[in-house]
Amino acid sequence: QVQLVESGGGSVQAGGSLRLSCAASGRTISSYTMAWFRQAPGKEREFVAAIRRSGGSTYYADSVKGRFTISRDNAKNTVYLQMNSVKPEDTAVYYCAAGLMGEVTSREYTYWGQGTQVTVSS
Repeated sequence: QVQLVESGGGSVQAGGSLRLSCAASGRTISSYTMAWFRQAPGKEREFVAAIRRSGGSTYYADSVKGRFTISRDNAKNTVYLQMNSVKPEDTAVYYCAAGLMGEVTSREYTYWGQGTQVTVSS
């Protein structure tokens, strides 16, 4: 199995930047598609970004295109989410996920982290 632990969350003002990390253990993540999802209070979990195992193919929700960047370092067994120009509507718990995916935006990932809180103030 794979354990995923998110870090880097916190409070930031609108327009600022934040970098989230997802550290994996148990097995290498080199063969997995990795993704970030987020969930605001009272709302369903939604797709944010995904990256294929090669690192050459990335996917983003329309709401974050041009502002967020997903990347991976397989040697460090870590995935990142660089969040720039953040908005109050980005406030949510952010979750890291891993899976052998065909449809990268699906919620059917095999492994999930416990999440890290991101709060954006105006």
